[in-house]
Parts: sequence; structure tokens; C-alpha cells
Amino acid sequence: MARQFFSVANLAAALFAPGSSAFYLPGLAPREYNEGDQVDLKVNKLTSAKTQLPYGYYSLPYCQPEKIKVGVENLGEQLAGDLIENSPYKINLMQAKECELLCKKTLDKKEKEKVRNMIEDEYLVNWMVDNLPAATRYRQTGSDYMYMNGFLVGIAQKGKYYLHNHVTLDLHYHSNPDVYKGYRIVGFEVEPRSSTPKGESPDCSPNPVPFDIDSSDTFTYSYTVTWTVSPVRWASRWDAYLKMSSGAQIHWFAILNSLMILLFLSGMVAMILLRTLHRDIATYNEVPTEEEAKEETGWKLVHGDVFRKPDYSTLLCVFAGSGMQLLGMSIVTLIFALLGFLSPAHRGSLLQSMMLLFTLMGVLAGYTSARLTKVFDGDEGKWKTTTFVQAFLFPGLFFTIFFLLNLCIWGEASSGAVPFTTMFALLVLWFGVSVPLVFFGAYTGFRRDRMEMPVRTNQIPRAIPEQPWYMHPLATSLVGGILPFGAVFTELFFIMSSIWLHEFYYLFGFLSLVLVIVLITCAEISIALTYFQLTSEDYRWWWTAFSASGSSALYVFLYSIMYFNTRLQISHWVSVVMYFGYMGIASCVFMLISGSVGLLTSLHFVRGIYGSIKVD
Repeated sequence: MARQFFSVANLAAALFAPGSSAFYLPGLAPREYNEGDQVDLKVNKLTSAKTQLPYGYYSLPYCQPEKIKVGVENLGEQLAGDLIENSPYKINLMQAKECELLCKKTLDKKEKEKVRNMIEDEYLVNWMVDNLPAATRYRQTGSDYMYMNGFLVGIAQKGKYYLHNHVTLDLHYHSNPDVYKGYRIVGFEVEPRSSTPKGESPDCSPNPVPFDIDSSDTFTYSYTVTWTVSPVRWASRWDAYLKMSSGAQIHWFAILNSLMILLFLSGMVAMILLRTLHRDIATYNEVPTEEEAKEETGWKLVHGDVFRKPDYSTLLCVFAGSGMQLLGMSIVTLIFALLGFLSPAHRGSLLQSMMLLFTLMGVLAGYTSARLTKVFDGDEGKWKTTTFVQAFLFPGLFFTIFFLLNLCIWGEASSGAVPFTTMFALLVLWFGVSVPLVFFGAYTGFRRDRMEMPVRTNQIPRAIPEQPWYMHPLATSLVGGILPFGAVFTELFFIMSSIWLHEFYYLFGFLSLVLVIVLITCAEISIALTYFQLTSEDYRWWWTAFSASGSSALYVFLYSIMYFNTRLQISHWVSVVMYFGYMGIASCVFMLISGSVGLLTSLHFVRGIYGSIKVD
């Protein structure tokens, strides 16, 4: 993961380590090797940013061990399509090898065509040693080195396809006899090369003739192993992967951009609360003359309708409950990430944690929706119906989209297809854990006393004056959604690059700060637009409060379309469907989180202002 991740881990170690013994977070304990010990090189899926469809390493005609052993995978790895297997490479600590022949493979026309397609689609080979991914180092500008995760299967030039059939494995090790015995692996670099063999032997000269896959039916694979002592400590070995993405300057720019938006909104809300609202409350609490009573305007006039039950109230309750469920999942996941528990050495831990936390946060979803149901319908509220919809609407929608996309991926024979046993495990989590927790939370929320409202609701609804077009809820919501999106779009770029360009994302500190800013922005924009709507004597504020900030999801999806057209080179129809399917889910999640925050903060705001005035 990276610098911030390990700085937290090191801080924890410094605080809690007794005496000279070391403290390591779960899964982060280093492994010491002795000279001559076997070092396992494991292979993972082949990935491509152009197709987004991963395939197993041995789906290509690579050299295979006597028996292929598939590593035990957690739920997150299975959902991510990881396929970790052993390899025939023989590596021993501190023992260099030069131009070692691995194997020879004879290919038929069909296998050659598959290799050609993989090279054309720019597939990457992903290896790992001691849980450290292989990195390819290259010079970009001047003397600075950049790193790429994995290495290309081959290169296509001028209509010919050259296979990388020779690799130099440069393994870096670190030792500190005063602290521990043995050696620790702190770096794993791969230098791929295309080399045409000389007769029966591989050619490992500095400038070999590149191997054109159409020049021979026999592919010769070879490798070289070098060992390099490194001053890098084990806790800092992931720092090299930071060079795969942009520096922190852009993130600080994003934070400053978000803070400017937040300050603007905070100033506007402060003006509403301290000036306009204070004046309104003082005016409304004065004893009016008869003429003033006739000319009275503003948000006080709708006090008898402001808490009237909105249309589609059950759906609004479910939206708010799902938003709180997702927000709780996000906050707890970020806390674990900041504390260093989601180690990059534990592949799939982030995705697995999110799945389990989403399941457990069903309690919060049921509780929130039941409390709102009681606000709208009192003790006679249909909390069971609302809870049923809460338990199945969005989880069912997400699962259906995921299942259909998985069928498409399965049809392409990709390793990214989630096994049906894993699908069954997800269903068990949903029906066996999440649904009961949603009903438990709803039962707990409905048993609590109803939230007291400061004013009573009239039996006959008040007529709403005709509103100008710019005060229409749709217009105000579309404008309001721009600001939360503006606070998050820069960080969104890095998150999308992590997902679709297979880059490492490690800046959870920045992401946490952005999340706080976005939540405050959502709350403030919803409060401001709710106040403006009530001032124009339109009491239908419930859905406006939700959509004012929730509409930012529309801009997230539009941004994903722009990102698709400018940053990705996807052309296969399955990959296109998969991209927009998952980005649709992500946009929906963003809508639920931002909208529910806006709705609940606006509810507290409206209760507060109507509790501050005298009503006859």
C-alpha cells in the first residue's frame, strides 16, 4: 500500500512494543529467510486495462510446474478475480542464476492466435514473491525511474508480435543482525525481454534478436536471477509502488479545492442562520398588528404543513436507511484502513471488509428507516413493509446487476467470473445475516418514542403559490449536486484509476479528509436549498433535501462517461457493459450516502427553526 499505511503501522509499533520486541499488525509480520532457502514465485491473473477481463496465468502456453496448486483465496480475492498459483521457477536465497532454461513449448495455430490477441490487448503478467508484486522499472524523464505493476506479455510493432520469453528477476534483500536473524525480501523487480534462442540454448546477450511468435512453433522460456542488497527496511518495501502514481501535490490541490467549496457553503449557511433566520425568528415572535398579519409571508406560514407526509414516503425511508448503511460501512472501512489493518499483503482484504461491514450495518439501515416511518405514520406506521423493502430493494438491485455482469464475464471464460459457490456465500450473508439484522434494527427503532415535532400538521393542505422555474425542486437539485461533486471529483479520478487502470490506491488519509468535507458540503447545501424552498412557501421539502445533495451522483456518472472516453481504450462489449454497470452501482451508492446525509441534517434544521418560533 504505501507511505501513510506504514507510517501508521510504525507508529503503532513504537507505541506498543515492549522493550526490544517488535509489534506487528495482523498479517504484517515479516518473514526471515536463511541463505539457500527456497523462495516461492507465485503467479496471479493476467490483466488488461483495455479489456478489463482477467484470465488465469496458465491460460497462455507458459511453462507449468509438475502439479498446479491454487492458493486458498478469501472472499475479497474471489470477488476481484484473483487466481494465485505456483510456478516452475526455482529460486533460492542469495543464489544467482544466469540464463537458466525453464522449458520449451510447442504451440499450435489456435494457441498462437491467443498469444497474439493477448499481446494486442496489452495484457500484463502479475507475479509475486513473499506477497510482494513484481514491478517493472523504466526510465521516464531524465534520470527518474518509474515503476509499472507487472510486465507486458509481449509487444506489437509494425504488424509483428514479440513475446517476452526471457525475464531477469532482480530480488532485493535486507538484513539487520542486531534485530533479527536471516534476510528479508524488500524488493522484486522484473526485466522482461524478447529473445530468439540460438539453436537449442536461450540467448541472454545484452541485445538479442527479438522473438517473433510467427517465426517458430517452439517457444523457449528462460530466466536469470540476481540478488541485490538493499538499505530499504521491510516496513518501507511498498514505497517503490508509490512511484506508479502521481504525487501527493495533486491530492493537496484537491483538498484545497474542496475546502474552498466548503468555506463558500459555510459562509452561505452562516448568513442564513445568523442573519436572515435570526431576523425571521425575531420578527415572527413579535406580536403582529392586524395589517402585518395580513401581509405576513415566509416560512412561518407553512408551519402547519412543513411536517406533512411526503409522496412515496416508504421509498424515502428506504433511501435514507440504505444511505446510512453505506455511510457506516465507509466510515468503519476507512478507520481500519487508516490503522493499517487492510494490508496490501492481504489481497482482497479491502473488498472483503466492505462486504462484511455492509452486511453488519443492516442494523443501522433498519433503525433509520423505522424511525422515519414512525415520523410519517406514527404508531400505526407500516414498519414491517418498509423494513421488507429496506432489506431487499438495494441489496437485490446490486446483486442482480452483479449476477448479470458475472454471467457476461463467465461467457468470456475469464477468471474474473465469480464462482457460483461464492455467489451462494453472498446469498447466505444477505439472507442469513443482513436481512435479520435489518429487521432487528427496525424493531429497535420502531419501539422508541416517536420523534417530537415542534408544530402540528393541519388536516387540510395549504395551497402552494406558483413558483418561478428556477425554484422548481428539479432545478435546485441539479444546481445543488454540483458542489458535492466539485469537492470529490479529483479524488474520484485516483479511485477510478485504481479500479480500471490497476493502480495502487493508498492515500486513505486524503480520502478520509475528502469524505468529511463532502459530508459537510452535502449537509450545508441541503439546508440552504431547504430554507430557500420554505421561504417561497413550498413545504414539499423532504425529497428536495434528499435530491439537493443526492443529485451529485448524476455528475459522478457523467464524469465516468468522460473518463471512459478520455482515459480508457475499452472496445469489447462485455467490458463496456461491465464498466457502466459497476459505475452505475457506484453512482447509486454515492447518491444514497450524500442524499441521506442531506435529508437527515435538513430534518434537524427544520425542527430547530420551527421550534424557535411562537405559533398560535
